[in-house]
Amino acid sequence: MIKAEKILQSKDKFVIKLGLERIEQILKLLNNPQDKYKVIHIAGTNGKGSTCRIINDIILDNGFKVGFYSSPHLFNYEERIKVNGEDISPCIFNRLIEEVNNLALNNNINLSEFELLTAAAFYYFYIKKVDYVVLETGLGGLFDATNAVRDSISIITTIDYDHKERLGNSIDEIAQQKAGIIKKNSIVIVNKDNLGLDVVVKTAKEKCAKVVIADFIKTEFKDKNYFYWNNKKIEFSLLGAHQGKNLALALMAAEVLGFRINESVFKNINWCYRMDLDTKKRVLVDCAHNPSGAKALREFLDENFIGEKKTFIFGCLKNKDYKTMLDILLKDNDSLFFVEFSHPNALKLDDLDEKYKKFLVNTIPKEGLRICSGSIYMLGEKLKTFSF
Repeated sequence: MIKAEKILQSKDKFVIKLGLERIEQILKLLNNPQDKYKVIHIAGTNGKGSTCRIINDIILDNGFKVGFYSSPHLFNYEERIKVNGEDISPCIFNRLIEEVNNLALNNNINLSEFELLTAAAFYYFYIKKVDYVVLETGLGGLFDATNAVRDSISIITTIDYDHKERLGNSIDEIAQQKAGIIKKNSIVIVNKDNLGLDVVVKTAKEKCAKVVIADFIKTEFKDKNYFYWNNKKIEFSLLGAHQGKNLALALMAAEVLGFRINESVFKNINWCYRMDLDTKKRVLVDCAHNPSGAKALREFLDENFIGEKKTFIFGCLKNKDYKTMLDILLKDNDSLFFVEFSHPNALKLDDLDEKYKKFLVNTIPKEGLRICSGSIYMLGEKLKTFSF
């Protein structure tokens, strides 16, 4: 393990600390690198990563230098910080984490893992002289470390129930946290059917921000995946009807920013383990890790794989609403291969509710469609060990 990973995974770092005081202190010591480039800031319950990736590729295709910050990672921390689609190198990542951590310690600032990563990312993007940064929130928005940016275009993706222990028990409470990224006199883009639309509009009005409403874009999966836009049928690499919402947000952001749209961009967008289908192996991998994501996954299966035997290879964190997720995913003829993994908060087989044990299988079947989902952490650790 390199030194940066040891720092990030130490007990005093690997906690969630909502609030902006610490991140603003360290960024001030770094001369506020987050103010040196244009920012597109994305919050929401689901669809953040896909929306970010689409926007990133449009900006890159327009000839600009673009930074990309997302979380969590699948295989290594470096995945979270990219410039022009390339991960930060392990050597530079290690050096930046050490430098930022030492600066924090010398000034009595106790940064969390995410705060340290965020500060390092902002500084790296400044060093690389990017034109734009596509910035995904970690948790919520209002008190998320990424909200230390002081000027940005905001995008609010699908809002639904998740992290209720920190964000609130109602859609309005959760939406209030997500809408917290909206800046004064700025622009916020949101889908017209977003459950938190009223709260987003109210927050924008309070901040004298302009609300731009994005419509739904129809997608279609047959021999390939397509979407329909401006009376054209365009090939699209991201599967699932729910991507129509993310795509609409990204296209509206491109319009607001004045970017040209090259249709060939959309068939080459790669967002690992998001409705990732291997037709030959009959394996579908999707990072559905909450009920809203599970619903989108099940709808895609019901629409496109009617009558095919389905086995869910599933593992998740115990603080997730796994019962609702499994209630959505599992139907009478389906099977469940339950996966334990090493995350300290991972759900164990012994803790699985009895009503799901009738679906359990001891080995992954060789026939039918195998669907891997439940947790990004599980997929990153275990997927490559499965035999299909």
